[in-house]
Order: sequence, then structure tokens, then C-alpha cells
Amino acid sequence: MRILHVLDHGLPLHSGYTFRTRAILKAQIARGWEVAAVTGCRHGKFDADEETIDGIPFYRTPRVNSGPPVIGELREVAAFARRIEAVARQWRPDVLHAHSPVLDAMAAQRVADRLGLPLVYEIRAFWEDAAVGNGTGREGSLKYRATRALETRAVRKADAVAVICEGLKRDLVARGIDADKIFVSPNGVDLGLFGEPLPHDTALAAQLGVTGAETIGFIGSFYDYEGLDVLIAAMPALIAERPSMHLVLVGGGPMERALRAQAEASPVANRIHFVGRVPHQLVERYYSVIDVLVYPRKHMRLTDLVTPLKPLEAMAQQRLVAASDVGGHRELIRDGDTGTLFAPDDPAAIAVSLARLFAERDGWAARRERARAFVEAERNWAVNVARYQSVYQNLAESGPMKDSRSHASSVNA
Repeated sequence: MRILHVLDHGLPLHSGYTFRTRAILKAQIARGWEVAAVTGCRHGKFDADEETIDGIPFYRTPRVNSGPPVIGELREVAAFARRIEAVARQWRPDVLHAHSPVLDAMAAQRVADRLGLPLVYEIRAFWEDAAVGNGTGREGSLKYRATRALETRAVRKADAVAVICEGLKRDLVARGIDADKIFVSPNGVDLGLFGEPLPHDTALAAQLGVTGAETIGFIGSFYDYEGLDVLIAAMPALIAERPSMHLVLVGGGPMERALRAQAEASPVANRIHFVGRVPHQLVERYYSVIDVLVYPRKHMRLTDLVTPLKPLEAMAQQRLVAASDVGGHRELIRDGDTGTLFAPDDPAAIAVSLARLFAERDGWAARRERARAFVEAERNWAVNVARYQSVYQNLAESGPMKDSRSHASSVNA
């Protein structure tokens, strides 16, 4: 089985998108499948047109000259389609597997139609809702509705559709998409990357100023929808209940400046620590000094429909998790069993919920074990990747590549 993945960006860049991609491709390789990936115009700089990173072959697409809205995107799609087609003609995959955003699906569909290849389109989030969550779009706007229409069209044209959670599947079914065409490939963790959790890093704790303290924290990107402003607003009330409490924030992003200003103005500013971005290989040290990882996502379409990756990584690290009670979190966390859920957008609710959790330390060890067991059984990529097998096999048998066009151009076209 030969699968050509079509990506917005990939390794060596670090993001939740690239980590999920790496996990999928490495798990597929472990099953004996041959995989390669083509990254799009938005990947950015690269060292070579073709390079192998972490055992995965990547083919790169050069940037195109930007243009006004719509024209610029159409140029990207056309350039990306040419590159995908050139790679496919030489590499001869059995299946094309495009990953969101929808521009990738549009480019891949052109190639699928030209070469007679089956196409799987995998949606990690709806592009229009992600724009709202990132503060670059407005729900109901012309651009929002146009992007939604493109997404629906791409789903209708694809041969099979993967989504990362039930929320996305329900939304597509409500648009009239056949439920039998859609399968769920949930966010998961490559447990091969996680050994035994590191012991408490006393040197790092001293460096951060949290030695002997109770700690909560967040490790990830600072987008508005993550709700970190709500978490900072909860700190005075939480410290009133738990006087030794500290908040550790690891990462960065569009909201960092505003969050730092909010923290500086807080009456408990000395209890809020901004670490900045850290290399991925050092993240486990920060997990070791945080008692509870907190994910206070705000209530909106994006967070109700999409499941995040970070809580699963924390569970794999055998860390306690607490999160807002939105749809994406409810698919990952069982309240009071594998984690704690609190009302979204409510600093007082966060303070009450976390104070109660810290007052119940005797149940922490068992909760950590249950959370890790959940990841091992239901969110382990070595298990999850099997969901693709029957889909790929059925599509490959029905859609072999057109031989008449298979040798017309080279991979470097």
C-alpha cells in the first residue's frame, strides 16, 4: 500500500499539525505501508526540493507570488496541484490523502481527477471556524460562508472523509453528507515518544520560583480561544483558597503580549510565570513541575467541534488535567474520572473547581493511572492507525492510477 499525503506544512516545523502528521505517517510505516508527503506553498523555507526527515520522504512546493484575496489562493492551489501531480506520476501512490485546510483538498482533487486516483480528505478543523478562533475571521461573514461552501464541496467530491472527532462528523452529516462516507480518526499520542514521566525537576522548579508550591500550568499556543485570559482572571480567587498556588505558562502566540499585560496588572502578578517557547525535547521537564495542566478553552463553534491534542499528551505523561466543559474536551475527558471539567468562560468556576481538586490529593494517583490507561487503549496511534486500513484498501482496489499518464513528467516539475 502506497499513500501520498498532501499537507499544508510538515516537519521539521513544530506544531500540533506536524505532530499529528508525524504520528500518522510513522504508525503507517510501522504497519508496512509506504508513505510520502507533499507540503504546500505555505510550508515556508526548505533545504531541498526532496528531503527525508525522521524517516519520512517530503517533497516541497515553492512559494508562489501573493495576490489579492481569492486570486492568491487560486494561484496556490494551481501550483500545489502541479507539484502533487508531478510527485504522483513518479511515485505512483495507490491513494492520495489530503489533510486540511480545504486548499489542500482542492489541489489534491484536481490530481485525483486527472490521474484516476482515489482521494481521502482528512479534516482537523473547519478553516472558517479556525479563523474565527484565531481572531482573523468573523462568523457569518461573506468569507466565512464562502469557505464553508468550499469545505462542503470538497467533502462531497472526496471518495472518503476522515475527521478527528464526532463533533466534526455530526456537523458534516447535518450538511447532508452521507455518514457512511465519514470515519473518525481521533487525535492520539505516539506512546513511543513517552517513556516514564520525568521525576520532579527540582532545579527547574527553583529557576521558576515554584519550589514547594502548588502549581497549575498550560503548555501550548496562546490563541484567544484557549481562554488563558480567563485562567489569569481566576488566579486571585484561586490563591485566596490555595495560598501557595502558582501558574506556569509555557509557549507563545498572538495573545502573548495581551496576556502578559493582564498578568502584570493582576494583584497576584508574582504568582504568574511566563516561560516563553521551549524546544520540544525539553517540554517533559516542564510537565514534571506542574501539578495540574489546565485547558480553559472558550465556548464557541471551534472548541465545541474540535478535540485538542495537548490534554492527551498530558495524560500520556501521567499528569492531571482540568479543562472547560466544551464539546471537544468532553470527547477526551470524563469528569471526575480521567480529569476535571469546569464551566467555560467563568473565572469563578475555574477557581472553585481547581481548589476542590487540590483539596482531594488522595485520589490523584488513581486518576493519573485511569487517564494513562484511556490514552493507551483509545488514543494510541499504534491502535488508531488501523482505522485507515479498510478505507485505503477499498479505495485502492476501485481506483488504480491511469497508466496512460503515469510517466509523463518528473518529480521535480
